[in-house]
Amino acid sequence: MSPAARQATDAPVVTVRDVNKKFGTFDALSDINVELGKGEKLVICGPSGSGKSTLIRCIAGLEKRVSGEISIAGRRLDSDCANASVLAGVIGMVFQQFNLFPHLTVLENLTLAPRKVLKTSKTEADALARKMLERVHLSAHGGKYPGQLSGGQQQRVAIARALCMKPQVLLFDEPTSALDPEMVHEVLDVMASLASEGMTMIVVTHEMSFARSFADRVLFLESGKIVEAASAATFFSAPSHERSKAFLRKSFPGMVHQ
Repeated sequence: MSPAARQATDAPVVTVRDVNKKFGTFDALSDINVELGKGEKLVICGPSGSGKSTLIRCIAGLEKRVSGEISIAGRRLDSDCANASVLAGVIGMVFQQFNLFPHLTVLENLTLAPRKVLKTSKTEADALARKMLERVHLSAHGGKYPGQLSGGQQQRVAIARALCMKPQVLLFDEPTSALDPEMVHEVLDVMASLASEGMTMIVVTHEMSFARSFADRVLFLESGKIVEAASAATFFSAPSHERSKAFLRKSFPGMVHQ
């Protein structure tokens, strides 16, 4: 079933309505609206400082907002994020800097949250962690510490850790920006595999070639506002806004948009 058909028959998995966020007097996000259906892949892009990471952190319950509604799988997140625990087991987050505990083994990193937050037994958590390591092609590395792994391997561990919480939605905040170029494909390949399996995903990225092949829809932000929201096919072939066209010309040298 196509994403459009899913949206027509299913309630949105992610709803962001009239969201505003300030840092002091600075408007970080202004009147943001987006809905995401089950299995859809949304890419959020735009220049540095446009509000991309702030938006995804608001959706994850990591940033308070001034106003607006955010709900994930029917669970409404308070504007002050005081009830952010309702998102446990619903949202998984993969950060730019991996955020693995260096003093814990890979397997211990993966089992910590399921055991502490979801109250999963050690036996079940270990079994799930090994399954997720196999899924990201790191089965042989469970006993190692993060410092013994490459950057690409650490980010794949971070993805496996998020999957261990059995999320309905996976969020990625610039997952490849801290990696050496030759390691980027390791992470993007895993993300593409998850997408092919029907995972609902929101990705902040500057990897526009990946976004073009991966996304169902694209949000282009600038100065905390949505400049353009379109299907990936439309955004990359016929963007409507001059700012989007200029951004794509820089991302794809030689691309010309009338």
